[in-house]
Amino acid sequence: MAAITDLSFMYRWFKNCNLVRNLSDKYVFITGCDSGFGNLLAMQLVDRGMRVLAACFTEEGAQKLQQDTSYQLQTTLLDVTKTESIKAAAQWVRDQVGEQGLWALVNNAGVGLPSGPNEWLTKEDFVKVINVNLVGLIEVTLHMLPMVKKARGRVVNMSSSGGRVAIIGGGYCVSKFGVEAFSDSIRRELHYFGVKVSIIEPGNYRTSILGEKNMEGIEKSMCKLWERLPQETRESYGEEYFHTYTDKLKNTMQLAEPRISQVTNSMEHAIVSRNPRIRYHPGLDVKLLYLPLAKFPTPVTDFILRRYLPRPADSV
Repeated sequence: MAAITDLSFMYRWFKNCNLVRNLSDKYVFITGCDSGFGNLLAMQLVDRGMRVLAACFTEEGAQKLQQDTSYQLQTTLLDVTKTESIKAAAQWVRDQVGEQGLWALVNNAGVGLPSGPNEWLTKEDFVKVINVNLVGLIEVTLHMLPMVKKARGRVVNMSSSGGRVAIIGGGYCVSKFGVEAFSDSIRRELHYFGVKVSIIEPGNYRTSILGEKNMEGIEKSMCKLWERLPQETRESYGEEYFHTYTDKLKNTMQLAEPRISQVTNSMEHAIVSRNPRIRYHPGLDVKLLYLPLAKFPTPVTDFILRRYLPRPADSV
């Protein structure tokens, strides 16, 4: 048994250390580099000597990232919800990489709000999140794929533990389930072109996905949802439900893991390893909570997750 364990460890170690050659010649395009995972990943890859093409949503974010790195990193502006912006970014990438192609596309851009009880949300609330996290990701991928195929590179898509089990209402988990399905389908299709596709499924990490000030962002968003509800809906849930639900969301963010390098290290491995994994699960909460919840029989998962939700005033 010990021998089998040692062999398994050595095999895993070899796969993790078996890196792609000539990394300094390879281009990586990353979306959502203003802050968080994308920002840190861009800096890590520059330190590795790779040629990083970083897409930021704001001019301020692009300028700061450029100042914090070296000439090996170049920035462009990108709004993943606008086709013209995506087309312009794709042409910019094409001009940079030329006939060499794009080694890695990292779809990292994402938003988390508005989220909350589904009945409190509108179609526009769902669309706002899904357009960034899923539709934008798909459109960016479709425009970049010819360049990735030319390099026989890889696509790295940012999903979430919320893409395996729906832990909150709204467009966030819906979009991440979609990212999982899209990633699975293109992975099978692109296999024949020598392109690899990896999915990152992090747990609860402290980033600005809920706004620059997470606690204030959550509270402000929940208050806005509550105040616009019809009186009948508010009475059916009750004030206590609203306050308890908001407090639970804030507590979840307070417990979020601050060491986001655990996530960017997984993303980096997916880019530089000869044998990238199909799925990466950074975070103890993913391994100990979310993955088991996703694999339990559905009634068991429902029972456990219902314990987290407060009880509405009109509950039966």
